Amino acid sequence: MADKYKIIGPLYDFLSTIYSGRQIHKCKIAMNDGLKTDDKILFAGVGHGKDAIDAAEKGLKVTVVDLSATMLKNLEKNIKGKQFKHPIRLVHSDILKFDETEEYDQVVANFFLNVFPEDFMVTVMKHLTTLVKPEGSFVVGDFHYPKGNIFTRAFQNAYWYVAVFIFTVFAKNAFHKIYNYPKHMESLGLKVEKTESFNVLFVPSLWSIKAVRKQQNKPQQVDAA
Repeated sequence: MADKYKIIGPLYDFLSTIYSGRQIHKCKIAMNDGLKTDDKILFAGVGHGKDAIDAAEKGLKVTVVDLSATMLKNLEKNIKGKQFKHPIRLVHSDILKFDETEEYDQVVANFFLNVFPEDFMVTVMKHLTTLVKPEGSFVVGDFHYPKGNIFTRAFQNAYWYVAVFIFTVFAKNAFHKIYNYPKHMESLGLKVEKTESFNVLFVPSLWSIKAVRKQQNKPQQVDAA
């Protein structure tokens, strides 16, 4: 499959900083806290990879999966010369073909699910939840679903549509409305545990959502009489 990020990938760090200051970075690392050293964390999609680096610096066992060789090279460049307790594992793969079921204490999809049309996004989200251990966490960091008064919602929508237009043109990502991730998480049986918002020009424009994969109750065995 063609690498959609060949053109815009090398500019990803620059565009992220210009567009949000450090708010996108803060959003991406918001839910890295709360895990224990040696816990396993998976990042679906890599971006600039600074969220994965932050997790590795906390002593977590980090795996990053991305279909774009360009984006993986960005991360390789950013970790060059760094030493971690556990080296970051880079996997060049379609996330739907990555099947390490129930292996991870936390699975993270930061600014990743928004590249897909909604029906396919739900398919990807559902697959990602299968990679989470029971009682583990699933995290999404992305553009804030429109909430608040008419002016706040107008800004949130405008902030999103400028970004999605750029990535639709240069990376052929899907063009769509902002997704209501908590609603989709709950529809998949996850329990939303925590949300944190990040402001751009005093408006909550980005957010990180953490949900827990519930432990499935096993059917009780009935002893034969």
